[in-house]
Amino acid sequence: MRLFVTGASGWIGSAVVAELLGAGHEAVGLARSDASAVSLLEAGATVVRGDLDDLDVLANAAGESDGVIHLAFKHDLAFSGNFEAAADADRAAVATMLDALAGSNAPFVLASGLLGMKPGEVAVESDHADAALLGDAAGPQTRLATAELVANFATNGVRTSVVRLPPTNHGVGDNGFLASIIGFAREKGASAYLNNGANRWPAVHRLDSAKLFRLAAESAPAGSTLHAVADEGVPLVEVATVIARHLELPLVSLTPEEAPAHFSWMTRFIGLDAPASSRYTKELLGWEPSHVGLLADLDEGHYFSTLVRPFNH
Repeated sequence: MRLFVTGASGWIGSAVVAELLGAGHEAVGLARSDASAVSLLEAGATVVRGDLDDLDVLANAAGESDGVIHLAFKHDLAFSGNFEAAADADRAAVATMLDALAGSNAPFVLASGLLGMKPGEVAVESDHADAALLGDAAGPQTRLATAELVANFATNGVRTSVVRLPPTNHGVGDNGFLASIIGFAREKGASAYLNNGANRWPAVHRLDSAKLFRLAAESAPAGSTLHAVADEGVPLVEVATVIARHLELPLVSLTPEEAPAHFSWMTRFIGLDAPASSRYTKELLGWEPSHVGLLADLDEGHYFSTLVRPFNH
């Protein structure tokens, strides 16, 4: 298949491109910069220049493909404080590409999220996000509506699927949540967790999640929801313990009132209890994570070999 991939040069996208090419597919990557274009060409992908605001470019690229894997999001805009605008741009891009595929029975695979999906309980693929948990925030509400749009668009002749990702897609080169937690520990001189640290995060290695995106494009049933979960729920105190050992820092528990001074922008996420299952996904597509788990990956030491500072959000 000729698959159009947005976010193709990113942390997960670059792994998806390699996975597609390795399976004999053609990857067409959206590149908004010269550096991204070069990296995609070097990987063996075809390049389409543009970004999520270039709706004509997205429509043409989707229409000329055998399917779409949508990974891009305007994280820079979101982290600058305008999450609503980033979510609106994403919604417009998704709607444009879906319309271009209408009636083709081509796959459209959307990357979504698991964090906060079903607090305190193990989330399964059939669960729906509770909009009430999002409050009145327009941006998160829009992202939830976009995932629902994709799932429901299956009735318009597109083989849609939504892949819910854990907060941690770990591996060598990760500069996401886990690297930021390590950066905060270095900056504050302590490895911290909230309350008793029993709250759990699901996790997956980026190479395993890349394989799931390929399998979804190849054979996920229309309207399906999938979970890219290898570790169902890793207690954050265990993550903090490994970090403390490797950095030779004290391990400390913080109260909710103390957390913002340590975790900054991550405070709203760090205490969430969000375990999730992927049993249905495994049974449906034969997906089996084969790479190292989160705690073992941390213990390999590559997260501590270079100085990674917290994101400046």
